[in-house]
Amino acid sequence: MFGTCGGSTWREPFIKRYEELGLEYFNPQVDVWDPSFADIEADHLADDAIVLFPITGETYSTGSLAETGFSALQAIKLNKHRDFVLLIERDLDPSLDDPIARKESIRARALVSKHLEKLDLANVYIVESLTDMLELSVALYQIAVQRQALEAFRATPQTK
Repeated sequence: MFGTCGGSTWREPFIKRYEELGLEYFNPQVDVWDPSFADIEADHLADDAIVLFPITGETYSTGSLAETGFSALQAIKLNKHRDFVLLIERDLDPSLDDPIARKESIRARALVSKHLEKLDLANVYIVESLTDMLELSVALYQIAVQRQALEAFRATPQTK
């Protein structure tokens, strides 16, 4: 569960649902973040079967927007059986009133969204709401479990 951090609470319903269903997840949002967590986050971004990346309108999301395209391509390039689910909210919270930061964030959101749409990759999903993201992530988790069970039968260089 990457994407918007800070004071955002978007992860709460995801965590509740995942725990009800017994699904594993990674939550990078901690009370006190320090640079040592960057390695842990990078490992999850590189290895997790499903990567969620919502960019909500709660913050300018400058860092998340910069990271999104690179992260999607890296995630897919490393393993074509990984799924990347993206949400980029176009509008910003009215409380975000720095005119320059607001203009740049809206511009970056539009550009990143259009570039991602052009990728046309089967395992990159663009959703319109957090509700859609939650439902899709549960379905993708179930598929990932099935996929993992099939790995025992996959031809590898050692078995060919």
